[in-house]
Amino acid sequence: MVSSLRTAIGRITVTIGIALAIIPGHAMAADKKPVLLGIDGEFGLQNSTSAQAIELGVRIAAAEINEAGGVLNGRPLKIITKDHRSIPARGIRNIKEFAATPDLVAVFGGRFSPVVIEELPTLKEARLPFLAVWSAADVIVDNGTNPNYAFRLSLRDSLAMPFMMTSAKARGIERVGLLLTNTSWGRSNQAAAEKYNMAHKRPAVVATAWYNWQEQSLIDKYQKLTQAGAQAIVLVANDDEAAILVREVAALPRDQRVPIISHWGVTGGKFVQAAGPALQEVDFSVVQTFSFFTARKEPLARFMATARKFGVERIETIDSPVGVAHAYDMTHILARAINLAGSTDRVAVRNALEKVPEYDGLVRRYAPPFSPSRHEALGEAELLMARYRPDGVLVPSKR
Repeated sequence: MVSSLRTAIGRITVTIGIALAIIPGHAMAADKKPVLLGIDGEFGLQNSTSAQAIELGVRIAAAEINEAGGVLNGRPLKIITKDHRSIPARGIRNIKEFAATPDLVAVFGGRFSPVVIEELPTLKEARLPFLAVWSAADVIVDNGTNPNYAFRLSLRDSLAMPFMMTSAKARGIERVGLLLTNTSWGRSNQAAAEKYNMAHKRPAVVATAWYNWQEQSLIDKYQKLTQAGAQAIVLVANDDEAAILVREVAALPRDQRVPIISHWGVTGGKFVQAAGPALQEVDFSVVQTFSFFTARKEPLARFMATARKFGVERIETIDSPVGVAHAYDMTHILARAINLAGSTDRVAVRNALEKVPEYDGLVRRYAPPFSPSRHEALGEAELLMARYRPDGVLVPSKR
């Protein structure tokens, strides 16, 4: 649904802009130079919905901020999107173009950690604040730079992997196999699993299997893990490969199907459609940081009041929900930092992001969101497991 909204978003954004220009108190904002926000995402990647979800979250928050008078005494927020198609070279080019754009204060990043990791040197050189609202690799924030221009309101692998392992343990599973993408994201999760096993004996990792992007079959790797004694598979994958695995596992006899505990990359695309009916034949759960179904009433009501202007009538229709929620909260936090900085100077905005005192957001209440020693806005307390209902809607689960 989100991926079909981009044209509607454009039309609605124009409508909102015209409306604000004629409402008393907003005429000044319409006449002032906008403050620009960049989104660098995988918009053109087939079947992906994550970048579109991030854009939707940013636009909903920006509409609320602009309706309240904008930032810096009346300047409206304006969004610029660029497509990297999950290709690092395109992402680096996008960052250079964003860096050369006057009054652009920060860039929101997309789903793919390997792209972001390759972009980090360019971001450092440009001194351009980078807001990670999906990508989970630890090194994105733990990048060794000082001052650090990366801020994350998202999951990180060193939280995700222990949570998935603990979820397996709570189900009485003593042995797991790791099925990992052969990228920096997969290696980040392998390191997190090894660290977990140094402190916890169960569940034990009996074997690790690696797959490459766009592989057309994963069943041999799955069976290697189960033959090694894995009672469950901890999966680090995006939607395409995960859907292939689910279809292949569903085709096995029932006594050869073990639970799949998945990282959240699967929620960034049309996984449900690609997996088809097979998804209900496999024990499949996925880690999340947020669910609209358990959101607090007041922040959710505030969000939905504006989201309806963008065609979102029900929370069940929101694709890639964490991307929407993370980007929405991060935009509000960024707006507060811009006002605190008193300008669009990127160094000042970066410094101000560490000083925003609090924000009562959709995902949680941040008090504060970030600090000089902590550029991670979310923690273990936000994590939950979720499952897909027969209608394809992702809902919280107890295991």
